[in-house]
Amino acid sequence: MSKLRKEGVSTERRQFVAGLSSLALAAAAAPAILTSRNAIAAGGQMTLVSWGGAYRQAVEESVVKPFMKETGVQVTIIDTPDLAKLKAQIQTNNVQWDVFDAPNALGVAGANAGFWEPLDLSMFDRGDLVIDIKNNLLPWYVFVGGVAWDPAKYPHGKHPRNFREYFDVKAFPGRRTFRNRPSETFEAALLADGVSPKQLYPLDVDRAFRVLERIKPHVVKWIDQTPQTLTLLQTGETDFSYTYASRVKPAKASGQSVDFSFDQTVNGFEYLAIVKNAPNKANAMKFLAFAARPDRQAAFMELIGNTPGSKKALTLMSPESRKWIPDLQSENSVLMDDAWWATSFDEVTRRFKEWTMS
Repeated sequence: MSKLRKEGVSTERRQFVAGLSSLALAAAAAPAILTSRNAIAAGGQMTLVSWGGAYRQAVEESVVKPFMKETGVQVTIIDTPDLAKLKAQIQTNNVQWDVFDAPNALGVAGANAGFWEPLDLSMFDRGDLVIDIKNNLLPWYVFVGGVAWDPAKYPHGKHPRNFREYFDVKAFPGRRTFRNRPSETFEAALLADGVSPKQLYPLDVDRAFRVLERIKPHVVKWIDQTPQTLTLLQTGETDFSYTYASRVKPAKASGQSVDFSFDQTVNGFEYLAIVKNAPNKANAMKFLAFAARPDRQAAFMELIGNTPGSKKALTLMSPESRKWIPDLQSENSVLMDDAWWATSFDEVTRRFKEWTMS
């Protein structure tokens, strides 16, 4: 498969960022097998590999259960998408997954590797999507990564609010966490080191490693399982954490002592893709079309608080939920460049894994 074209993706990112503000103003773990009698009778099934914790609960309530009720398809949810595991499935002709919930870097790297089935474009209202379907990836929403803390332990002024402060262990002493992957982690490191968001790409990988080397002794966990980005904070195993608005919003709603800073964020597209040679491709295609519907996107965003991939969904969201949508026009935040990660993911990931184990 040919490499993604940087020009097209970068232009699309700019168009998306430019259009989002006006749109917002206009809007003023083990597998979980979910069954129904209709699903058993119909005999249809599919497997979704997604992310655990409150996020999975939100996916179940807003998308999976309504999809099963409407279609009669039984859905199995497996936690933690992993490209290495997927590659092994494809190479051994033992594909077990149907739909892959992919953050931007995983999505575009998978596209470059030829891991995704072509999508039936006739099943989607492409005019409603904030960016068009490309590289067999359905743009589902924009995730928001940033700094979180426990306000009961760290009141105003005692915790970092941006990445420069997150990396400043003298001004804000305490234990930190990062994702166990270079995507998002490198962006945060370079922003902390003073790189302008508008000049972030192409990423200076060597500089990112130097910045991370300085904070490495203060990192208690390089996190693979996304729920841990919040649970380690809640259990007191870390003082500050790089996590997601989609994790903090439901936790705050349930009365837990946790907060999130929108002062500076790393933002990226989350995609849905159908795995190459998926055993239940037809049902997977139905699922993607269902997940793209404005009503389902709005219901999902009400629970996790991100920017929907559907323009109409934004108008269906409550004012309270729209407060959790980041300002992508902010000069302090960044929308990740899919094109750069598409061509750099494998090599940078290899170096990062070696570095974390050294």
